[in-house]
Amino acid sequence: MNEKKPEKHRRSVKAYLKESFLNSTGARPLRILAEYLEPKSRFDHYRIDDTIVFMGSARFISREQAEAALAAAERGEGDVEQARCQLAMSRYYEDARELAHRLTEWSKQLPDEEQRFVVCTGGGPGIMEAANRGASEAKGLNIGLTISLPIEEFDNRYTTRELSFHFHYFFMRKFWFAYLAKALLVFPGGFGTLDELFEIMTLRQTHKMRKHLAIVLFGAKYWDEVIDFESLVRHGTIDEADLDLFYRTDSVDEAFEFITRHLTEFALTERGAIL
Repeated sequence: MNEKKPEKHRRSVKAYLKESFLNSTGARPLRILAEYLEPKSRFDHYRIDDTIVFMGSARFISREQAEAALAAAERGEGDVEQARCQLAMSRYYEDARELAHRLTEWSKQLPDEEQRFVVCTGGGPGIMEAANRGASEAKGLNIGLTISLPIEEFDNRYTTRELSFHFHYFFMRKFWFAYLAKALLVFPGGFGTLDELFEIMTLRQTHKMRKHLAIVLFGAKYWDEVIDFESLVRHGTIDEADLDLFYRTDSVDEAFEFITRHLTEFALTERGAIL
């Protein structure tokens, strides 16, 4: 008579370890919550309560790279006009780099044990790389909030490794841009930059964001050509007072003075974020 072999005990997998569930539609609220709680735990660990956010085009390159590209184009290895445009726009890369460097040095001199006014970007190339680079060269912590896209990953090497985040949901990434920001520097950019800028401007206009937030549109000529803010006033779609929500300049010195004066007056006594 054959003895019945005992069945092997099947080890159950806990729900929070089941990848099939965690990646399912039903677990979307958990994934959204994770993109809030995991960054928060790191910000708390590094005692980061406020940031200076840099936004702008991912397509700009450094002056050194632009000069090399123009030289190559003039040798017949590229489009000369495009290379000349890249060289002209590289000034914004260098200005963002200098501003981030100066603001980081300024923040490090504050008599505060916590990390104050840490440079934060979208973690990619262009203006984002420039700002992370400037902060890194000033030996300061800096933040990169990258987003998953159907193109090659684009994290830049200047972001502080422990403060490099990767998001799936655009709205959670935008939340972290806005939540800790005490100042915003917006350089010339495309759809993504405009989307982020106008969302924050709407929060300020409607007083959903109650904290003081210094907003600088850097590159007055660009912004005057791309967006006719005064026309919005003339057509009655915004109030003239809404133009006071931001400050336009082409000067690194003016932007630095405006931001630091604003932070000294309004933000040094504040802790955390008020939305």
